[in-house]
Parts: sequence; C-alpha cells; structure tokens
Amino acid sequence: MFQVVVGHSEDPDSQAAVEEVLLQCRQKLAGISPQAGILFAAIDFDHAVILRQIQASFPDLELIGCTTDGEMSSTLGFQQDSLTLMLFCSDTVEIHAGVGYGLRENPGTAAQQAVAQATQKSSATAQLCLALPASYLTDGTTTSGGAILEALKLVLGNQVPIVGGAAGDQFRFQTTYQFFGSEVLTNALPVLIFSGSILFSYGVACGWQPIGRKSQITRAEKTVLYEIDGKPALEFYHRYLGNRPPTAENPLAVYEDDSDRYYMRVPNTYDVETGSINFLGDIPDQATVCVTEASRDQIVAAAESSLTMALECYPGTQPAAALLFSCCCRRWLLGTRVNEEYQLARKRLPSNLPICGFYTYGEFAPLEPQGVTYYHQETFVALLLGVQ
Repeated sequence: MFQVVVGHSEDPDSQAAVEEVLLQCRQKLAGISPQAGILFAAIDFDHAVILRQIQASFPDLELIGCTTDGEMSSTLGFQQDSLTLMLFCSDTVEIHAGVGYGLRENPGTAAQQAVAQATQKSSATAQLCLALPASYLTDGTTTSGGAILEALKLVLGNQVPIVGGAAGDQFRFQTTYQFFGSEVLTNALPVLIFSGSILFSYGVACGWQPIGRKSQITRAEKTVLYEIDGKPALEFYHRYLGNRPPTAENPLAVYEDDSDRYYMRVPNTYDVETGSINFLGDIPDQATVCVTEASRDQIVAAAESSLTMALECYPGTQPAAALLFSCCCRRWLLGTRVNEEYQLARKRLPSNLPICGFYTYGEFAPLEPQGVTYYHQETFVALLLGVQ
C-alpha cells in the first residue's frame, strides 16, 4: 500500500491555513496514519505555529519542508502566499527524515548528519533522497548548491538519486527557512530518504537551446567565470549578444564529459574591468559550455518535456504521486504565463494523481535515467513516486 494525499490553503492566517490543510488531508486519509510529509510554505507565515499544529495532529510524522518562491498542488494549482502539505502512507515503503545543521560552514558534516539520522531508522537500503536545503541565509550570502550536492553524493554514493530544490524567500534573497519536525531553521539540510519497494522516475528539462559553437572554460573559480577559450568571459557573451549584459535570459549551458545533455548556470553580476562574470552556481573549470536562448513558449514547453520523460521512464503501471520543482527564474521570466507550467502538468498526468511542488532557488536531479545527480538552475524537474 502506498497512499498519498495533499492539502493546500491560500488563507493568509497561519492558524487558519494549517487547520484547512490538515482538514483536507484527514478527509482524504480516511483514518489512515501518515508516515511522512513534505511542507511547502510562503515566507510570511508563522512557520512555528504551522509546524506545532501538524505535530499535534500527527506526532510521529517524519516531516521536512521549506519556504518557497511559489507553491503548486493538485488541490489549488499554482499559488503564491500559500501553504501546501503532501503526506505519505505505506506499509511497504520506509520513509525517514533527517537534518544537518551548519550547512554553509560545513556542507560535508551537514550531509553526514542528515543522511545518518534518516538511514539509521530504516531497515532497508536507501533508494531515493529528497533534499530541500537552505539557499540564501541571514546575511544574504548563498550556499553552494554544487557543494551541497557533492557532500550528499559522498555520503549516499552515486547510485542513490538525489532530487529536490533549494528553499526560497519569494525573490527577496534575504532569509530562507527549512523545516524538520517542529523546528524552523535557516542554515540546514533537511532530507527525506525512501527505502524498500518504492518505484520512481524523474524528468528534467529547461527549454533553453545552445547558440553558437561549444567552447571551453579556461579559468574559473567557484562561481566566478574569468575566461572562455583563453579570452574574458564577458567578451565571449558579447560575441553572441552584442552589448547586452549577461542575464538570466541567456544562461550558460554546461556539458559534462562527452554527453549532449547539459545543465544551466545563471549569470548574476559582471565586472567590466576584469571581464569576469559571477554566476548563481559553481562553474567547473575546463568544462565545455555554450550561451543559450529561449522563447517563453520553449520555457513553458520544457515542463511538458520533463513530465513526458518521467512518465516514459516510470517503472510501474501508474504513479501514486508527483512532486514538481521549478526554478524561481522561470517564474520571473514567464510572468503571467507561469501558471501554464502547472496546467501542463495537470493535463499530462493522470487526472486523480496527487501533485505538490514549489518554485526553488536551484534544483537537484540526474540529467538522465540511472545517471549521476546534478545541481540545476532555470530547470523544471518532475519526480513520480509509487509502488508495484
């Protein structure tokens, strides 16, 4: 048995919102006790009140979650300033939560703490890790999505896919919150690890298409890109975009090894004097890259491509739930068309399928089935869950 339910409220009052969400979930649970849950919440709620109420209703619930840049579910579709909760019930799948603290100072230690706490409660081998880490912290600096991912992979091994997204704060870039049980945190790595008979698949797509020829990074340090093909990075961008500055509308496609698949890196700021560009994610030195472009239609269509990939790769007959992770930059670029992403999901997935998701500050997923997990940006990730 693997039952999944979703509750969703747009009530601005924290107490009223969580009561509405819990009522919706209880009605769908019909007396069954949930094992684990995921909570996505807008930044301005009183999150401590919400978590206390959930814990009072389900004292043994393995709960994680985070704040967002927008929420979506099969109950209310796409929303902002809302609260959505997905609950899992199963007698064949083990789902356990863990959390690591001090993420910015030491991602490796945080990953070890989180994974150890979750796996020590399980009698089966980990099959899938869902991660919802901090992104922007109290002083406005960022964590490294790549460093978080590498720390998790070091603990879990490359054979365990890691899927999820970094917490958001509604495009304020000040403070994000993570949830673990009744704890509201700002510098943490909460994870949910699935073991046992879980079936899953994932899809990844962005919509941006490479333009020009592939080039090689010849000097980069963490998030700062200095040179491509031995010339200043800014000069490389100007070759394709003229005098337009590097922005989120033209991210960099980064290729790994000899694959034609790529992940995205978003330009943030640049320095005219040095010709360097600072990105919202680590830039691997010596990697192959291309500048990209996309229309709004292509960005929206990527959501359907992601869902199609996940459905085609799903190993069972029909999934029991879907989790969606879409980048905040996609929401910003799509503007009033952002709701089309969820509408495509609703149309593409089975009509009665529980869906939950949020707009992230960076996404985690393998680029292809049975592949290694990467840290993405400006990408739509679909995760399907179920049992045989």
